[in-house]
Amino acid sequence: MPINDCKILELPKISDVRGNLTFVEANRHVPFAIERVYYLYDVPGGSERGGHAHKELHQFIVAMAGSFDVVISDGRDERRFRLNRSYFGLYLCPMIWRQLDNFSSGAVCMVLASAKYDEADYYRDYDEYLSAVDRALS
Repeated sequence: MPINDCKILELPKISDVRGNLTFVEANRHVPFAIERVYYLYDVPGGSERGGHAHKELHQFIVAMAGSFDVVISDGRDERRFRLNRSYFGLYLCPMIWRQLDNFSSGAVCMVLASAKYDEADYYRDYDEYLSAVDRALS
């Protein structure tokens, strides 16, 4: 999957004087069925998360509170996205390397995933990932 398939998607935002409401519907606001939700919080300053790619998994990353950056690569091109609004999220397709950094104090990162956890779906070594990308392109 090319890096251009990864993009910021806007979620519905219903504004009200009592507070705003945003919702996510599978196959409507995100281009996949949601099988798992997890979130990162209390990330110490200067820490990085991620550092892997998925073979088949689709993900949607939202900054529920605070902010952080998501750096993505397809083995050739790299992009950095700043997430800091809970009604925007970053869609990540399979075979994209990701690294999360620059977490603000109190940041909460929610991830919607297209499948349950499966360690076999991960590339955790960047060189192994690059080899798989090269094989797919040849």
